[in-house]
Amino acid sequence: MHFLEQTTQDLRNFVSALKPGATPAGNAQRYPKLTIITPSYNQAAFLERTILSVLNQNYPNLEYIIVDGGSNDGSVEIIKKYEKYLSWWVSEKDRGQVHAINKALERATGEYISFQNSDDVYFPGTFTRFGEAALKYPVDILYGDLYMITTDDEVTEILKTTSYDFDCQILEGMQIHNQSLFFKRKLVEKYGLFDESFRFAFDYDFITRYTSHKTTTTKKIDGLGGALRVHAEAKSSTIATTIGREEHARVQKLYISTNTSPAVNKIKYLWCRVRKIAYFILRFDIQYIRFRLSR
Repeated sequence: MHFLEQTTQDLRNFVSALKPGATPAGNAQRYPKLTIITPSYNQAAFLERTILSVLNQNYPNLEYIIVDGGSNDGSVEIIKKYEKYLSWWVSEKDRGQVHAINKALERATGEYISFQNSDDVYFPGTFTRFGEAALKYPVDILYGDLYMITTDDEVTEILKTTSYDFDCQILEGMQIHNQSLFFKRKLVEKYGLFDESFRFAFDYDFITRYTSHKTTTTKKIDGLGGALRVHAEAKSSTIATTIGREEHARVQKLYISTNTSPAVNKIKYLWCRVRKIAYFILRFDIQYIRFRLSR
């Protein structure tokens, strides 16, 4: 069986129903408090699977917040179904996705924070691996890999990440994806909430802004997985090539070095591309290399 088919089976089973279970053994009671935020607006077709992908992690030190923007498609009924598992939720008109996340950030009490949109999901075992990594690596940002899924949870793509490099974040684009991102709350306290002026690239902005400070530390963790769902109403399908591209360029312009010539930046960009290939070759990740070459 192809690994994407197996991953699809695992994910579909994971988000099919609530599966209360034992919390992870060993260091479970010492795992850091984790706040998960789900901004929601009229995504009833997918919202329940997002919620289940959080609750079925059975993370022992979880604060789960859902901020709904006043949905009228049945989303509120789904939220109420799982209300007893939530630390706080609200359904009221807001200024959009970023405002909804910021409202939750202001209430968050976890040492670490992650957010998952109401049409995306976490993969099985991600929170346990996060907890173990947080105990082992005292860094500000932990992150993993990104999967692409369809409306019926078929896994169609995996985009593995490499170790983080700020120059590559600017010249090449997103090095970290929010679907498998965990960051310390102290970064929000030090460097501010998310920028509501962005409609699409707010994640590119805040990751770049937070990591532009040399004191911010990052670590790629194998086994942290989250999925971006591709569907007709997703922002990635509707405004990515217009507003998204403009906002991406806006962030690049803000942070790209003005002391470096375009020729040097071109060389740096090519180095970023070579670096990515070398990362997987040096780790003998033959399966992923073959997968990428087959696309």
